[in-house]
Amino acid sequence: MPWREALSPMRMERIALVAPVDARRAVLEEVARRAVVELDLPYRPGDGYDEIDRAIDAAVVSGPVAGLVGWAAAQDVPALASAVAAHGAAVVPLERPRGVEPPTRLAGAGRPRLSRALVDTYGTVPYADVDPSRLAAFAYVVMFGMMFGDVGHGAVLVAFGLLLRADRFPRLAPLRRAWMFVTGAGLTSIAFGALYGEAFGPTGLVPVLWLEPLTDPVTLMLAALGVGAVLLGGAYALGTINRVREGGWAYALYARTGIAGSSLFIAVGLVAWGVTASISPLVTAGVVLAALALALIFAGLVVEAGGGATGVFQAVIEWVDTLARLGSNIVSFARLAAFGLTHAALLSVVWSGTTALWAPDWRAAAAVLVFVLGNVLTFALEALVAGIQALRLEYYELFSRVFLSEGRPFHPWAPAIRPVDADPARPSPVSSVDIVDRTTEGTRS
Repeated sequence: MPWREALSPMRMERIALVAPVDARRAVLEEVARRAVVELDLPYRPGDGYDEIDRAIDAAVVSGPVAGLVGWAAAQDVPALASAVAAHGAAVVPLERPRGVEPPTRLAGAGRPRLSRALVDTYGTVPYADVDPSRLAAFAYVVMFGMMFGDVGHGAVLVAFGLLLRADRFPRLAPLRRAWMFVTGAGLTSIAFGALYGEAFGPTGLVPVLWLEPLTDPVTLMLAALGVGAVLLGGAYALGTINRVREGGWAYALYARTGIAGSSLFIAVGLVAWGVTASISPLVTAGVVLAALALALIFAGLVVEAGGGATGVFQAVIEWVDTLARLGSNIVSFARLAAFGLTHAALLSVVWSGTTALWAPDWRAAAAVLVFVLGNVLTFALEALVAGIQALRLEYYELFSRVFLSEGRPFHPWAPAIRPVDADPARPSPVSSVDIVDRTTEGTRS
């Protein structure tokens, strides 16, 4: 599959299943076995019928043929058409109804990945948007590693990830799919730990390749802001692509998370660069670009609010909010340095206590105990904090620019098929119990 298709939801087609009246059950059983179609079926609580009977009753009958409509991925339509043709049926492409967004079916959705779960817990990717799951996973492990930088602690994470992959402990089986995610977080922690010269604290086991967090916190803070700027730039780029796909270039031009918002972000970067490097033309270019971007954003907000005095007032408030949020979002990435400093400070305290207790007598055992317990507690606390903070930055600072709405997940129609030797008679309606749509229930579970 080309990489461009892997980054986008599958192209969906609106289809009609047309079959001879007498072959409805055989055709629907074939569709159920393939599980590639989402049928439009009415919900009938308490009817007592099984799913295939309900689909048979919902079909529109015209003379000798019956039909049902639904959604299917374009790549599955040829094989589906060949399968139902054996029963005298056909798959007929239909025009997409206006104002109706197709369901989202992502490539490889049958192979659960934690990187996709990272996006799915935020919301379903809209049909027109790019699926950023792989990029989101990469951003997450980088942010985690910067806050959890330690060669020793990272190695523990890598070992735990490989243990999950080995799948030798049944109790850890539910976590097996996270093995690559945990291993990746461990590798980035090792990388940043090497840059910081940290291995179970400032033990001297590894040399400092870049800086010591506690002795040069300002440089670390500036680096964190730089990493945040790069990640925000990527989020604006994806947001612009999504706005173009959602509403075209005109819509993207005025969007706060489209071309106008991206231009404002670039303008801030130019001004900051020009001021720090004393380059006046860069400052001038940044100011001009910022003025143009702010004008576009304001025009888009007025149109979005519906115009009029009320719309202008609402646009002014949201315009000011846009400026405030941009500044706060950039500064928010300072937590990458802040929690990296916290991690280093805690391990420094542990190492200082260990060296203070160390002596060639019984105190050596106490020193070892302090070192082990201190590292265990720091590992547990900082892994939890770094994981939560990286998730917070992912959701609030990055995803809020990539997505503006939520899509609808694709639910394939795949009910259980009645065994051949089962009683074909339709069960009597049940009036006291509501029968839940098993397709939706099974998909959600």
